Amino acid sequence: MHGDVSVDIRLLSENTINQIAAGEVIERPASAVKELVENAIDAGAKNIDIVIIEGGRKLISVSDDGCGMTAKELTLAVERHATSKLAEDDLTNIVTMGFRGEALPSIASVSHFSFKSRATGSDEAWKIEITGGKKSAVEPTALDRGSHVEVRDLFFSTPARLKFLKTDRTEFSQSLDVIKRLSMANP
Repeated sequence: MHGDVSVDIRLLSENTINQIAAGEVIERPASAVKELVENAIDAGAKNIDIVIIEGGRKLISVSDDGCGMTAKELTLAVERHATSKLAEDDLTNIVTMGFRGEALPSIASVSHFSFKSRATGSDEAWKIEITGGKKSAVEPTALDRGSHVEVRDLFFSTPARLKFLKTDRTEFSQSLDVIKRLSMANP
């Protein structure tokens, strides 16, 4: 109690926490593109197809021919702070582009998110969908190889974030710049 003012401290909901965290990781469509393309590169992809519609607000789609994931790995990949890129919690030996395990859950908490994957050598492909942080069960799907991620309606659940985005052309240009830098570093 501060004078006549009472303080009502409460814990934020998990969904609110995720949306706040998403704003720290995913500032604009180019941030999502960067994270998804880096994941494809870390998965050993030789080919990465990227589709961006309306500057990334409407759709960001990234497909790759990397190593893919099993159903169990796919379920874990969308959990906060779950990663395959940090062996034995050793922060001194990082050899991948990402390692914190925040990108996918952050993107998924502020979009309509669909992730399909098929592990190399597997006869099965799996899909998980997340809308505004709410996950579906992992289910079988059709996919030839690698992974395919679709991010639709980015920031639909955080309208304040949408207000700060520039024109579709500017947002697309930002994403294209990210793609060019990543492709030059990983020919």
